[in-house]
Amino acid sequence: MDNATRSERSRNAALEAAIAIIARDGPGRLTLDAIARESGLSKGGVMHQFRTKEAVLKALLERQMAHFEEFSTAYMAKASKISANPELATQLATVREAASSPNSAALALVAAMVENPGLMSLPRDREMKRVAAIKAEAADPDLALLRWAAARGLLLSGLFGMSPLSRAEHDRLFARLLDDKQWSGLERQAATRPAKSAAKPAAPRKRV
Repeated sequence: MDNATRSERSRNAALEAAIAIIARDGPGRLTLDAIARESGLSKGGVMHQFRTKEAVLKALLERQMAHFEEFSTAYMAKASKISANPELATQLATVREAASSPNSAALALVAAMVENPGLMSLPRDREMKRVAAIKAEAADPDLALLRWAAARGLLLSGLFGMSPLSRAEHDRLFARLLDDKQWSGLERQAATRPAKSAAKPAAPRKRV
């Protein structure tokens, strides 16, 4: 086994150990020593990959972001051929994928928020660009954002154990959010609604 392969295996083992610790003991118990014990690596081996706990959390976030970015790219290639709103369709499908995946994404998110809220700038910056793309393509930007926000709400409530909905209900609601035909009538209403004037006409002046 060459050095690059060995290093990559050690890195993945450390990250998997970090997820296991966060799931079992909470983010407050995540330390480099704990990662070494959990993974079977030496402390030096862990520190060769990650100098600090923050570096571990950042790597967890980046790994999850890379996974869903890959999913989004593949989905966009299909959505651009069949959807009038491919950016929205891609983000809704990606959120649905995250909701049906193991909770490692949520665990990484929670750990980052608890330990260092500043790390959340990584996913937040990407989300701002995605929202801008969704608005730019939409006939009714507000409706598109409502669909996106509803999907995000389903994801977060499910991941953090706060949702009263069953898995079947989650799946059905995601399917409805993704179905453009369910929303085309509302888009037509927005398109035919008369535009509001930017400013009221000035009242005529009274003669003195």
